[in-house]
Amino acid sequence: MPAIEVTSLSKTFRTKRKAAGLGASLRSLVRPEFRTIEAVRGLSFEMEPGELLGFIGPNGAGKSTTIKILTGILFPSGGEAKVLGYVPWKQRRQLAYHIGTVFGQRPQLWYHLPAIDTLTLFGKIYELDDRQTKRRIAELAEAFEIEDLLETPVRKLSLGQRMRCEVAASLLHKPKLLLLDEPSIGLDVVAKQHIRDAIRTMAAQENVGVLLTSHDAGDLEALCKRVIIINHGQIVYQDKVSALKRSFLTSKLVEVRYAQQVGADFRIAGTETLKVAKERYGVKLRFDARITPVGKVMAALSAAGTLVDITISDPPLEEVIAAIYQKAENRE
Repeated sequence: MPAIEVTSLSKTFRTKRKAAGLGASLRSLVRPEFRTIEAVRGLSFEMEPGELLGFIGPNGAGKSTTIKILTGILFPSGGEAKVLGYVPWKQRRQLAYHIGTVFGQRPQLWYHLPAIDTLTLFGKIYELDDRQTKRRIAELAEAFEIEDLLETPVRKLSLGQRMRCEVAASLLHKPKLLLLDEPSIGLDVVAKQHIRDAIRTMAAQENVGVLLTSHDAGDLEALCKRVIIINHGQIVYQDKVSALKRSFLTSKLVEVRYAQQVGADFRIAGTETLKVAKERYGVKLRFDARITPVGKVMAALSAAGTLVDITISDPPLEEVIAAIYQKAENRE
C-alpha cells in the first residue's frame, strides 16, 4: 500500500475582490464581488513507504495547500487522497498518531518555554509513558545535536537551533511519515546542513518516509531520491533527482571574495562573469558543469588570488521550472 495516494485532487478558494476607490469600496459592502482561485488542479501522484520525495515549486504553486489537505487541515474541493490508509480530512485524529509535520513558518514549540517542556507535553498527547518519552527525547537530542538546547527557552534559540528542535519534536512519536513544509527557510548554509544530516539519518534508521517541500535545490540533492515539481496546482515534472540534475541543474552560481582587489575585467575561462563588486573584492560567476568541471573552476579561482570566502549554489528553482517549460514547448 502506498504511503500517500492522491487522485485528481483539487482545491479552490473563494476570495473577495478588492475594490478600487471609495465609491467602489462602499458598493462592495452591499454587493461584494468574489473570485475563485484554483490552488490545486487535478493532482495525482503516489509515494511509497519509506520514500524520500521532494515536492517543490514556486510560491503559489499549491505545495502548502496540498500538504494541508494531506494532514487533514483542509478539505479538498474534489478528488481523493489516502495517507497511510487514512482519508486525512475524515480521519485526522487517527492519522495524527502516524505522521509528523513541520511548517517552517508556523512553529509548534512554545515560544517562551524550553523545548523539553513542549517535547514532554507531546509525549502526553501521543500517549507515551514517561519512560518512553524520556528515552525518545534522549535519542532525538543526540541525533539532532540539541542536548545543550533543550533547557533553553525557545525564544533565545537561533533560527537554525529552533528548526532542529522543531523537526525533533515532529519525530517524538516515531511517525511512519514526515511532512516537511519549507523546513530550511531562512537558514544559513551550516544550519541547513545540520537539518539535512539529521533528517537523512533518522529516515534511514527508522524507515520513515519524508515528503519535503523546499525552494532550495540543495535540499533535494541532499535528501530526496525522487522529485515532483508543481506549478499552478499541476504537476509539470516528476522523475528521479539524478535525472533532474542531469537535465536541469547543470548551471552553477559561484560567489567569491578575495583578500585583495581584482581587475574590473575579471575573467575565468569557461565561466560567465555576472558581477564584479564595486569595491572589487567580490566576484559572481556562472558556468555549466557539463562543459566546465567544478574542479577546474575552483583551481582557476584559487590561482587568481587569495580566497577569503566561496559559495557554490544551484540556480533558483524558478529558473529550473522555466527551463522545464521551455523543454516541453520545444518538444511540441
